[in-house]
Amino acid sequence: MYVYIMANNRPTLYTGVTNNIVRRVYEHKEELVYGFTKKYHLHKLIYYEVIEGEIEAIIREKQIKDMNRIDKLNMIRKFNPSFKDLYSEIV
Repeated sequence: MYVYIMANNRPTLYTGVTNNIVRRVYEHKEELVYGFTKKYHLHKLIYYEVIEGEIEAIIREKQIKDMNRIDKLNMIRKFNPSFKDLYSEIV
């Protein structure tokens, strides 16, 4: 399982969980599913974690969603200092 964060250039952030990160990020990039990421054009994968177990991944997603914006940005900055799109690294 994966917990991930998508962003645009502002950055507006979206945290999600999936069992197939390549497929899910592709869906976000191509705006195949209506919702928050399509509305705000969140096409950049800027953070992800590999989590063992579905329940653990959902718990981690909730932990990240409960973080304030500054803490999220600091966490992302440690993982991905330039906020580059990581999609090419996972395909």
